[in-house]
Amino acid sequence: MSENIPKAVFESADVTAITQLILRERESRDLGRWEAMRECFWPDSLVRVSWFHGNGEEFVAGSIDMARRGILAKHRLAPILVMLAGDRAVASLTAIIDLPVKLKGIDATLSTHSRFLYRAEKRDGRWGIVGFDAIYMRDELTPSIPGQSISIDPNEVKLFRVSYRILSYYLQNQGYNVDSNLAGEDRPELVEALNREIYGWAGVKR
Repeated sequence: MSENIPKAVFESADVTAITQLILRERESRDLGRWEAMRECFWPDSLVRVSWFHGNGEEFVAGSIDMARRGILAKHRLAPILVMLAGDRAVASLTAIIDLPVKLKGIDATLSTHSRFLYRAEKRDGRWGIVGFDAIYMRDELTPSIPGQSISIDPNEVKLFRVSYRILSYYLQNQGYNVDSNLAGEDRPELVEALNREIYGWAGVKR
């Protein structure tokens, strides 16, 4: 009976499944639903973001530790574009990572604008995440109380990349080692290399 169902129907179901997979992974991260987050990743997955490089299982463990330390990020997600290639797919979306912080004694929100790239693969009839990467665009710092200001000496941040400068500054002050060689709009050659890697893996054109 399935042979009478148009291919577009199956593709639409796959796009929906991948979209829900990504939304479930991010919501689980934000809400501390760690087991649900863990189930989104295949064991051989690879995650590369500012503060972490490793597989999905390790990423969940690192996220748990981060939450226990009071670093509680929330994510604002744009619509997700899914590009299918059989049992492989690439999904991209823009996102803002909102992080409540205290800098120079002042409460603020550190917002990092980025693009997320997910690689997904269907195994035994189920989609799971194979890769998660971020392309950094810019970040901004907004005091929680209007009228307050935070003064940071430019020398304190001069060694950090422009595309995720304040995020790097904050995370380093919290004891994290930040990867300064990730894709970002200030390094278009790194963005192009990452795109070639990810879309080449799926065999799709951007």
